[in-house]
Amino acid sequence: MSTNFRLIWRGILNQELDAGLKRSAAIVVFDIDGVVRDVSGSYRRALADTVEQFTQNAYRPTSQEIDLLKSEGTWNNDWEASQELVYRYFETQRSLRSSIDLNYSELVAFFQSKYRGTDSDHWTGYICDEPLLLESAYLDSLTRSGIRWGFFSGATRASANYVLEKRLGLQSPVLIAMEDAPGKPDPAGLFESVQQLENQPDLRNPVLYVGDTVADMYTVDRARTMQPDRVWIAIGVLPPHVQQTSEQIRSYTALLIQSGAATVLNNVQELTPEKVFELVQLQSTRI
Repeated sequence: MSTNFRLIWRGILNQELDAGLKRSAAIVVFDIDGVVRDVSGSYRRALADTVEQFTQNAYRPTSQEIDLLKSEGTWNNDWEASQELVYRYFETQRSLRSSIDLNYSELVAFFQSKYRGTDSDHWTGYICDEPLLLESAYLDSLTRSGIRWGFFSGATRASANYVLEKRLGLQSPVLIAMEDAPGKPDPAGLFESVQQLENQPDLRNPVLYVGDTVADMYTVDRARTMQPDRVWIAIGVLPPHVQQTSEQIRSYTALLIQSGAATVLNNVQELTPEKVFELVQLQSTRI
């Protein structure tokens, strides 16, 4: 075997090895609401119903007002967001929070009666009509490419499993839900999901977190601060309710990028395996 041939063959082997390492090194963690399912007519509708109910029908927040609240980056929990909007309404009526008679447990129960329905065993609420934003075949394509994936969501475990297992047909996917970790932008739940997905922790595999809110982007930023020896990439997805006009698209895209998104997609399935590897490579070269 000639020296030139050996060098060429070694180069081919190295390229294949590099490609294999890239394709085994990526972890993708998905938010659920606004990414896996469209919640504009379910969670967000239940939120508006709840605020209207607890302001005695005096105030029903618009979709834009809900977005404005969530753009603050700390209102990922829709029960707490509902409560906050009720408080803020009464403050505009010159009431002090300390004087507002608001029972949080009753608020949550009302919210759930709208979202899940009144029958705890057979759900009949808004959740039953949520359009899906991805197909299980998409997740299969990630698996075939060596990309490990899971979910970190502020949704309750029951709600998350309803869409992941019952509707998408996934078998016990890695899931960190509301009951399992502090709310975003605290990255503890993201760390836990990565730990469950990572089969070789010493490699410190790059992680992409896919979300649709400012809180999701902030979660990645905090993860990067707390674990700077790993590549963390925030992927923004435009939820369906902000894709009604070009102005909404431009505004929400700018908001997510300003909050830390490396890129913003119209639909989660645009994050193809090729796109994952491209983003990992690009981000790795910047470190």
